[in-house]
Amino acid sequence: MFKRPVDILLVVLASPVFVPVVLVLALLVWMRDRRNPFYSQLRIGRGGNSYRMWKLRTMVVDADAHLNAYLESNPEARDEWERTQKLRHDPRITVFGRILRATSLDELPQLWNVATGDMSLVGPRPMLPEQEAMYAGDGYYRLRPGITGFWQIAGRNRTTFAARAWYDDQYERELSMSRDVVILMQTVRVVLTRTGC
Repeated sequence: MFKRPVDILLVVLASPVFVPVVLVLALLVWMRDRRNPFYSQLRIGRGGNSYRMWKLRTMVVDADAHLNAYLESNPEARDEWERTQKLRHDPRITVFGRILRATSLDELPQLWNVATGDMSLVGPRPMLPEQEAMYAGDGYYRLRPGITGFWQIAGRNRTTFAARAWYDDQYERELSMSRDVVILMQTVRVVLTRTGC
């Protein structure tokens, strides 16, 4: 009942700070490779509907081709990718991109997704369409995906992709405003300790 109005209120209140920060970061990304500093990707949202999620660009051009070539020549990396859908040492990420990811600043454009109603400040982490087959939960589909969530503060880089379903279902069962406040506060700690990848 209150989640959506609170999301809108917080985005509006934060916009005088986050909009200039995003613009400065976008300029820095653009200065590095003279390409669009923003990156969008289709994700699965509430009810299984797809939407376009926005981020600051942190990867090299033709990142998907780079990933395929890297995984073909590196069996250990392929195993890591298949388990977690992430790489601790991703060769596609630029030097400045590593800073953005470690501090989670690349996620700031998702506040636009919150404003448009595709996402929430707190919720399950947005899922790619091709990841649905690996996902065993159903709580995800009843919620808006979040910029941060229970998985980010509790499991993050220590769990498999499939294990995310447990975190998402647990969050949906315990959904409350106080829980969201705690997750937002703990997210600040996670960002400050730079545990992103």
